[in-house]
Amino acid sequence: MKRKRLLIGFSLLALTLGTGAMANEVYKWTDDDGNVHYEDRPSGSRTEELMALSYSRTDSSSVQRQVETQTASRTARRDARAKADEEKKAAAQEEAAAADKQKKCDSYRARLQTFIQSRRLYRQDENGERVYLDETQAQEARDRVEELISENCTS
Repeated sequence: MKRKRLLIGFSLLALTLGTGAMANEVYKWTDDDGNVHYEDRPSGSRTEELMALSYSRTDSSSVQRQVETQTASRTARRDARAKADEEKKAAAQEEAAAADKQKKCDSYRARLQTFIQSRRLYRQDENGERVYLDETQAQEARDRVEELISENCTS
């Protein structure tokens, strides 16, 4: 029983002290240097005025909507960043593929130029010895390289 009374007494004391901490009045005054001050007790200054305070309860549904809106916008920004990163990655891959294709094209063109300028074409057999191509085989090799150029080169 004493414990219950003690608990009720402390609760009433906490409520009394808690309401005293809340300022019911706010005074605004300006000092001689022109600085504006706000206090919860009157200062006695000539320029002092009592501020009108109004309190309102927070609308929990409004707060919930605001949180949901912020969450949705954060998610949208994250998705947009991810999409931009994917697009950048895809563009880099396309650029690398284009560079590789251009490298192949340059190689095929150089090979064709070599085939055209060489007097005799040859290939190496499995023993590493040169086997010279006759005119029809050389023309077939040139045709194959020209076909590769037409497949891999855009200009």
